[in-house]
Amino acid sequence: MRAAIATAVDAPLSLTEREVPEPGPGEVLVKITACGVCFSDLNLLRGHYPFARFPVVPGHEITGTVTAVGPGVTWPEVGTRVGAQFLYDSCGHCDHCARGEQILCPRKRITGVVADGGYEEYAVFKAGFVTPLPAGLDPVTAAPLMCAGITAFNGLRQGGATAGSRVAVIGAGGIGALAIRYAVAMGARVAVVGRSGDGEERAKELGAELFVAGGETDPAAALKAWDGGANLVLNAAPSSAAAAATLGGLAPDGTLVLCGYGQDPLVLPTQPMVLNRLRVMASPSGSPHDLRDTLAFSAVHGILPEVTPISLDQAPAALDAMAAGHGGGRSVITFG
Repeated sequence: MRAAIATAVDAPLSLTEREVPEPGPGEVLVKITACGVCFSDLNLLRGHYPFARFPVVPGHEITGTVTAVGPGVTWPEVGTRVGAQFLYDSCGHCDHCARGEQILCPRKRITGVVADGGYEEYAVFKAGFVTPLPAGLDPVTAAPLMCAGITAFNGLRQGGATAGSRVAVIGAGGIGALAIRYAVAMGARVAVVGRSGDGEERAKELGAELFVAGGETDPAAALKAWDGGANLVLNAAPSSAAAAATLGGLAPDGTLVLCGYGQDPLVLPTQPMVLNRLRVMASPSGSPHDLRDTLAFSAVHGILPEVTPISLDQAPAALDAMAAGHGGGRSVITFG
């Protein structure tokens, strides 16, 4: 089978032939249908994950079909269409795992970072960490839901978004565009903070009622003028500074949620946080039950990202374009 392998930090992907792996106890073999090209894959190659294992096959926005199961596996059955996510597995016995919050397990492993992911034709995954795809959900368009989707949906839930909430989303890229649509479907009012006015038309098409060009005006002041401020700001941009710039735009008891961040520290003024009881939190993807909810919500509301199908050979160019800041829409590697 063909695979793309990350061999080291700052090294180009190596396209090669490998043997199809065999599933061990508790594992399933998945014939990959599609794998999204995520910004996290670029961060892997840039060396932003000190815990990464090289060589490794990147990719954690995966859909495919179970073609074989290892010893002891009774579910999912062969032929089941599944998705595999950022979370590869966890220890299974700590307090977080026992509560169904495996994403918080101190011993969790990350797909495509410390365990082989979806830039290959077949891959082995843990049976308890793949999720059945709802009927009728296109596996190619749905691939980014396994990371961008769950990150946006779970970030909104963790931040307390409800019907009638004023939700501001920073950035309208892969995570941001889905967060906007999810928030609208939840019944929230939505504002979008972008870098320039060029994104206003697109933000309004996605359902936003307000657009703030953060590079041209004070985003905090603009959000504060929006009926007293946002109840929730979700940062979907790869910038800590962009998130910090909106803190003053939160309404009292508001929450700033980091789904995107930069390598720079997050620096916030403490007095307004204390006086207005503001909260700041981060939300790292989600656990298997969160992905089930994300996929179900997406299917019911018809929320799927816009994707550009590419071949495995085109994956290095897609990552280069992403690094240069002009990656365009979400690229998804497809396998015949």
